[in-house]
Formats: sequence, structure tokens, C-alpha cells
Amino acid sequence: MRILLIEDDPLIGDGLHVGLSQLGFTVDWFQDGHTGQAALAQAPFDAVVLDLNLPDEDGIAILKGWREQGLDTPVLILTARDTLAQRVSGLHVGADDYLGKPFALAEVAARLHALIRRRNGHTRATLQHGALRMDPVGRQVWLGEHTITLSAREFSLLELFLQNRQRWWTREQLEEKLYSWDSDVESNAVEVHVHRLRRKLGNDIIVTQRGLGYQLGKAP
Repeated sequence: MRILLIEDDPLIGDGLHVGLSQLGFTVDWFQDGHTGQAALAQAPFDAVVLDLNLPDEDGIAILKGWREQGLDTPVLILTARDTLAQRVSGLHVGADDYLGKPFALAEVAARLHALIRRRNGHTRATLQHGALRMDPVGRQVWLGEHTITLSAREFSLLELFLQNRQRWWTREQLEEKLYSWDSDVESNAVEVHVHRLRRKLGNDIIVTQRGLGYQLGKAP
């Protein structure tokens, strides 16, 4: 899942960038509100982590502008502002969740998973497709009773298909979900990941259709 992080504190930002990346998220990090604000309209982010205390623009104003533009991406606010009035203000202008500083990385990740899960219409923490089960938070996959070992990219790709079961994805759309702007992407990267998932989970797990792209296939 691709996350937009807007945080000006270098220590907090770097910690979230590295930590969330290690937990399987694709993260684009911006340290100023102006650049971060524009980024949401330029890439298919699944959620936003937004600091309110930015040097050039107030986070509440950024969030309000997004909602007025019709951008409905889930937003998790991170802030040192801890009064009830400030929390209510953020929620009123369109925040989906709120976390005060200091915070634990595990809680940030758990809240992001919950936001993304709710946006995609899933109520359970695990994703299931026939005999295939996935725990996105615990980063585990089972096929029947067997644990399946996936690389970080393979896991993210499979999660994307399980979260969006009826959708067709082009190669370019999948690349945008799997890779941040500062990543080097091989021209056949998506094809390689799809091939490896088919080898581990069965050839029918992902179907390909000329002119449409890729879609989740038959349940194993």
C-alpha cells in the first residue's frame, strides 16, 4: 500500500519513512506542506500521514483543501496538539483518524491498515480468497495449512489484488502502487512479481487480459 507522508521533523519523518517501508508500505515523504499537498493529486496513494505543525502551511488548511477538491483518500493526523478542540477541528474538516505525538510505529501501521481496510470495504483484519489467507499486519500468507514465503513486493502485489478483487490493473498502475517516486523500477518488474506469485500460489491466482491488464483470478 502506498502512503503519502508529510512531516517536517527530520527525525520523526525518517523514522516513519524507514519504519513503514520495512513493514511493507511504499512511502513518499515530503517535509513541506506545499509539495506534499500537491502530491496527493499526482499519485494513487492509499492513505496519508499528515503532520499539522508544518513550517509553511497549516495541516488543517491542507486537509480542508483536499476535501473541498473531492479527494477522499484516508488521512491520519499526527500532531503534538493535544487539546480536544484541536482534535475535533481536524475530524470536522475531514480527518479519518488522529494520533498524538509521541507515538509507536506499530500503532501508526495498525491504524493505516485499518483505514485502508475500511476504505476498501473489508471489515476483517485478514483477507481470504478460497484456501488463500493473508494477514496484512502480521505480514503472513497461508495456502491451506502451509505458510507461503513472499518477498516484500510480492506480498504488496498480492495484497493489492485481494483488496481490489474485481479491478483490472495495468502494468503502469501497479508500478505506481508498488514503487515510490525515488525508486528505480525495472521495465519488467511487475511481470516478474506476477510470475513468482503464480509459481508459489498457482497459475490461476492472477489472470492477464490483453487490453485490460491484470486481475485476481480463481480462488485456490
